[in-house]
Amino acid sequence: MPSVVLIVDDSPTETFALTEILKRNGFEVLNAQNADQGLSLARDRHPDLVLMDVVMPGLNGFQATRQLARDPDTASIPVVMVSTKSQETDRVWAMRQGARAYLTKPIDERLLLQTIRQVLDGKPD
Repeated sequence: MPSVVLIVDDSPTETFALTEILKRNGFEVLNAQNADQGLSLARDRHPDLVLMDVVMPGLNGFQATRQLARDPDTASIPVVMVSTKSQETDRVWAMRQGARAYLTKPIDERLLLQTIRQVLDGKPD
């Protein structure tokens, strides 16, 4: 059974690019256009992993990641932050919110797949 990845990103271009990479590599993909929709989908569908953008209208990715990490129903779903924000402080803050990894855009396909596999391999059942 393929792993299910939820992409939470308000950019149709980024969402399309990530979806293509993931589907080409055997993942099932869910998409959310904002953090609220992402939180709802995560609670309803329990994906194996969430790729979370940081900068989105309304709730940002840091806030959404913190909510997922603190909710007992979704705390076991690993989050990988994916952002144009490339400062070390952003990376540190993401990890403090509960993210398991932090990647910067534009996404390197090989690094994305390697990170997803590492996070999924380290995920408790």
